Amino acid sequence: MKREIIVNSSLVETRVAVIEDGTLVEILIDDSRTQNLAGNIYKGRVLKILPGMQAAFVDIGLARDAFLYVRDIYEDMESYEDLLTLADEGEPEEENEASAHPGAHRRSRQSASASGGRTAPERRSAHASIEELIQEGQEVLVQVAREPLGTKGARITSHITLPGRYLVYMPMESHVGVSRKIEAEAERSRLKQIIEEINVPREGVIVRTAGVGRSKAEIQADFEFLRSTWRGIKAKAETVKAPAMVQKDLDLIFRIFRDLITKEVARLVVDSAVEYERCMEYTESLFPELRQLLFLYTEDEPIFKSFGIEREVEKALRSKVWLKSGGYLVIEQTEALVSVDVNTGKYVGKHDFEETILKTNREAAAEIARQVRLRDLGGIIIIDFIDMARQENRDKVMAELKEALKADRSPTNVSLLSELGLVEMTRKRVRQGLNQSLSQTCAACGGLGWVRSVASIAHQALREVEWRMARKALPRIKVRAARDLVEWIKAEEAEVVETLQRKLGGEIELSVEEGYPAGKFSLLEG
Repeated sequence: MKREIIVNSSLVETRVAVIEDGTLVEILIDDSRTQNLAGNIYKGRVLKILPGMQAAFVDIGLARDAFLYVRDIYEDMESYEDLLTLADEGEPEEENEASAHPGAHRRSRQSASASGGRTAPERRSAHASIEELIQEGQEVLVQVAREPLGTKGARITSHITLPGRYLVYMPMESHVGVSRKIEAEAERSRLKQIIEEINVPREGVIVRTAGVGRSKAEIQADFEFLRSTWRGIKAKAETVKAPAMVQKDLDLIFRIFRDLITKEVARLVVDSAVEYERCMEYTESLFPELRQLLFLYTEDEPIFKSFGIEREVEKALRSKVWLKSGGYLVIEQTEALVSVDVNTGKYVGKHDFEETILKTNREAAAEIARQVRLRDLGGIIIIDFIDMARQENRDKVMAELKEALKADRSPTNVSLLSELGLVEMTRKRVRQGLNQSLSQTCAACGGLGWVRSVASIAHQALREVEWRMARKALPRIKVRAARDLVEWIKAEEAEVVETLQRKLGGEIELSVEEGYPAGKFSLLEG
């Protein structure tokens, strides 16, 4: 597989696109206005315990109180020395790369042992009630496992986990293991031997797939860095007063090198000279052998447009997805779940109707796996494949779906295909999906549909302004836009506009065009 990573950096946001074998599969966005909370560590205060739900509300300093389930609490909260590995939904550790991200279940004693790893002794907390574990007013050290979604506050856990380049470090857990995506037995044995040698008895470590082929010295350096980070977290937690943030997760550029740079990467292209220099520093210190794969993009056309990414992002915001055969998917997102409907559409086949359905379903299975990653869909996903009469054909479709999902970094669980053609699957939800990030509820349709958010369109306009002024050395550029867009830029991005004018030595004029519909803009040079 050939992987390309494309980075678009501007004052308003940083966007990263992951392209595999010429197809866009992931979009990551860091917005300068909003915080990415997943992975952050906070010192919080328990506000209210809910015995009926075996959960608690915790103030960690956000607009909405965070939610803590009993299974995400370690029994001894008197000392931060006793915190365990982060656990939420999904299965981390040896199962897949979910171990590199906050919010996945710690595997059971039996499961861990079956994988050949060391595991901690059983704990009373598995059967204790929440009232036995924490009290209202108590201070707790927690990590955000899932960002606030809709009306729900952040989901947090007291099981802290620190992802590194080659390892996932679990400070007070004694389980060690190797990602199951590392299939070669000889390599698994080598890595297990390394972590057994460098790891002390009461610390947990999972080797990520990036650890394949790495030396003991490289892995140990990663381990020592993570251990040092944890010591700093504990020291700060002892000095701050709740609610307070103790540790912020890395920014998007650094997370590229932590999570995305593998041997499959053919090139990393960046359109900002500043971020290019940062990437060069990371490359030289972490991956000197990959220096020749790093490129600075200097063409006149915006990088995402040049690579066809903008067009694909727009498509990903639509509910209908066309398949090459003429069939199509309809993807609908609700508060409770995501539904995916498969249809033959224009494709009618030639002879055998069952073969027509099989071809459509297999093509749909691969595309569904891609759309799930691209849109970052999470929670419960129901797929309605076209009914098939033969069991062997159902098996082929399921095999296609499971194979395509192997490339997903988020953990997924897939049920069997029912006789009605339905498949239930779950995918770990940590952050807002692409639709929620780039869209807002439509006032015209009462919330039944989506339009591009004012913030998203404003960022698009400012990116284009920055690009044109930088490339063409324009003394002046006029942004003609609908009133809602102009007012939003003046209220929310006035500092960005001033910075652009100072940085690029030109004037930016914002002009309301009363005839423009909401969200529309155009640029007038000179």
